[in-house]
Amino acid sequence: MEKTGLKLTAVVVAALMAGVWFAGLDDLPRDVRAQIAAERAQLATAQKQLAADKDAVSREVAGEAALFSSLPSAALYSDRLARSESVLAGAARDMEQLARIEKANRRTDAAQAQQILAHEKSTRAAALADADAVRKDADGWVERKNHLPEEAREMERDYQAVRGADVAGLAAVVTKAESDWPEKKGDLEARLAAVRSAAEDAEDSWQKSAAARAAAASNETAKVDFAVLFPAADRLHTAAAEVPAKAAELKSLTGQLYTSWDKLLVDMRSRGGRWEQQLRTVRTRDGKTTSDDNWVEVSKAQYQAMERNLGMAVEHKGPGRYDAESERVAQPAGFAYMAPPGQSNQYGYWQRSGGQSFWVFYGQYALLRDLLFNRDYRPLDSREYQDYRDYRQRNQTYYGRDTDSGGQKYGTAGSSTQERYSGSTFSRGGGFKDSKYASKPGGYRDSQYATPSMRDPNADHSPRTFGSGSSRPSTPRAMPRPAPSRPSMPRSPGRSFGRRR
Repeated sequence: MEKTGLKLTAVVVAALMAGVWFAGLDDLPRDVRAQIAAERAQLATAQKQLAADKDAVSREVAGEAALFSSLPSAALYSDRLARSESVLAGAARDMEQLARIEKANRRTDAAQAQQILAHEKSTRAAALADADAVRKDADGWVERKNHLPEEAREMERDYQAVRGADVAGLAAVVTKAESDWPEKKGDLEARLAAVRSAAEDAEDSWQKSAAARAAAASNETAKVDFAVLFPAADRLHTAAAEVPAKAAELKSLTGQLYTSWDKLLVDMRSRGGRWEQQLRTVRTRDGKTTSDDNWVEVSKAQYQAMERNLGMAVEHKGPGRYDAESERVAQPAGFAYMAPPGQSNQYGYWQRSGGQSFWVFYGQYALLRDLLFNRDYRPLDSREYQDYRDYRQRNQTYYGRDTDSGGQKYGTAGSSTQERYSGSTFSRGGGFKDSKYASKPGGYRDSQYATPSMRDPNADHSPRTFGSGSSRPSTPRAMPRPAPSRPSMPRSPGRSFGRRR
């Protein structure tokens, strides 16, 4: 009988223990309860901080009545702080709801508790942020008031910075550019007007704040008109940053109108997971040409997207346009500098020979021609130019046609490119593997296209580049240059392609 009683007692105890264990599984998760407790403490801290901010602002406003009565932002302090109190009260109501969930202690309320916690946190943070901004604004004005001589000196520096922009001199530059490039007149005028307006506003602020600045410089606080001084100081500070920057931008834009430039893809290589392109940037202004060649690392996608365009101008900006208006559709190098058949421009003219018209560059642009055609310019006839122009009007890349083979003439697969760039890294790496111009030991020396130095087995056959620090280029094969006695042609911007207006 005693054993039976013990067994019964053990069963009852085990049942009670299991009940307690299963009851614990229905409790609100511990991490949620911990978050509620932590947020309760954060809310209490926030309430104290808001009260402290409100008291501090009230003391500053009362102690500096003359200052804050002149400041538009100060008139909003009370409303902003009251709004912060109202928002924080909403966070407190969230906490009351969390307390009820905490007391009910049901696991099924966990998701709702998380949602309320998220709302309470964002509400608390927003209330504190606005109150903190009010206090910082008030502190900032008091700090400036306590350093009036420094304020006056800063205004002087800002004013001199505005005057240093030389708006009058800039206006002369813009007027000339508008005369040379009439289609840009509207844009240039608008930009110049913005610079003038900012400079005039700065001048007005400087003149009208003279008395307030004098009082501030001598630290005579009672004589300072804060309603005049600080707004003028802020306008001058803004103008000191904007006027020189806008003036410099406008001066740069007018200069861009007189410069043409091309970016040529002159070589490519891939090694060790790196994809690189060699770009030749050719710039021309007032008949003077400069260039530089640089290897740049690009993404595999960019490399593959331009892999067909070796030897071509992958970007071109003609005269009369801003750099941002450059054309990015690849085109055969040099074609953009040619005038329509029967016309001439500042770069060259059409010359008839053997019943056809061929483009001839003026002597002063010989370097430009050599750089664009990699020292191997073959006079282009008007029919080829017309085909090119048709493609450009459709915003398509023109690869030309080799009359002998029927294949491409320009771009990586083009016969002209493969001849001009046969010594490139791309070629030596097998890039022209199916071409007769492919780099092969001794295979190119006996070609009809080989130069005397190439036929010499002891000569330096390494690829050559042009640009900064390059050697003087050899004389290219081209049509005879015009005789020195030929009169210079009238200046013309020539034809360019790109955005239509």
